Amino acid sequence: MIRLENVSKIFETKEGKVTAADHVDLEINDGEIFGIIGFSGAGKSTLVRCINLLEKPEEGRVLIDDLDLTNASEKELRQARRSIGMIFQQFNLLSQRNVIANICYPLEIAGIDKKTAAEKARKLLKIVDLEEKEKAYPSQLSGGQKQRVAIARALATDPKVLLCDEATSALDPLTTRNILQLLKKINREMGVTVVIITHEMRVVEQICDRVAVMSNGVVEETGTVEEIFRDPKSDTAKKLVIPEQASGVRNPTRDFIRIIFDGQSSYEPVFSELILKENLRLNILGAGTEDIGGNAYGQLLIERPEDEKDVLRIREFLGSRGVDVEEVAIDTERRER
Repeated sequence: MIRLENVSKIFETKEGKVTAADHVDLEINDGEIFGIIGFSGAGKSTLVRCINLLEKPEEGRVLIDDLDLTNASEKELRQARRSIGMIFQQFNLLSQRNVIANICYPLEIAGIDKKTAAEKARKLLKIVDLEEKEKAYPSQLSGGQKQRVAIARALATDPKVLLCDEATSALDPLTTRNILQLLKKINREMGVTVVIITHEMRVVEQICDRVAVMSNGVVEETGTVEEIFRDPKSDTAKKLVIPEQASGVRNPTRDFIRIIFDGQSSYEPVFSELILKENLRLNILGAGTEDIGGNAYGQLLIERPEDEKDVLRIREFLGSRGVDVEEVAIDTERRER
C-alpha cells in the first residue's frame, strides 16, 4: 500500500512561495489502478513525484509497504525506488541508444550482466508488442511506440508500482486507448499497482478503479470512478465530469438538469418515455456515454423547465425508473451575459 500522510510540498519562486501539495492524505491500495486528476497547476505531477521522493516533501510522510521513505536511509531509498517505475509524457528515451539498449539501461545501472539484461528486455518487448523494433532508434518510432518502449523500460526492474505522469497527453485518441489497454493488461497480469496522473476525465473513466480530484495542491475528493461520475461534489470534479466543450453546453444562460444513466438504464428508452408519457417539451443541451469498469454510463443535459411542476414530474418519473437527476444552477454573472 502507498500511504501519504499530511504531505506538503512548497516551491520558492520569484513571485513568492507556491504550495504545490497542501497537507495531502491519500491511500492507494496494492494492485489497483488509481487516478489523480486535476487541471493544469493543480499539483498532481508534484504529488506523484513525492511518491518516489523525486520531490521531497517539507512536511508529512510517504510510506510504501510501511517503509517511511521520508526517513529512509540512502540505501533503503535506492532499493525502494527500484520497486517504483515511472513513465512520462515526453517518453524520456535515450536517442543514441536503440530500443533494446534503452530497456537494458536500468538493468545495467542495477549491475545486471548484458546477456541477462538483453533476455529480459526481449521478454518485455513481447509484453508491449514491439518485438520487431528492438534494433530501431527512438527517432524511427511513432509516439505510441516510444511510450511502449518507455513502459517496457519502467518494468525492467520488476516494480511493484508504476507511476504514469500524463503518459498519454502527447498521443492521439486511438493510441491513447491502446496504451491504456496495455497498462490495464500489465496491472491485471503482473499485479503492478498503477498510478495515473491526468487532466482528462476520459482517461480516468477508461482505466481507473478509484480517483482523487486535485485543485491548488489540495485533494478535494476521492472515490470510485463511478461515485465521482454519478455525484461529483467539488467544483473541480463537476467541471471535469461535465466539461462545457465536451457536453455541448457552451455558456448556457439558463439552469439545466443533468440526467445520469448507469447499467441497464443506459440501454432503455427512458428519456423517450418521459417525453411521451408526461407530455413534456424538453430542450436537450448535450449528451454522452462512457464505459466505466466495463459498464455503460451516460449523462443527458436538458434545459430546466420554468414551471416547477414540470421539474417535479421529471424528478418523479425518472426516480421511478432508478435514474439519478441533478439540477445545475448557472451563476448570475453568466446568466446576465
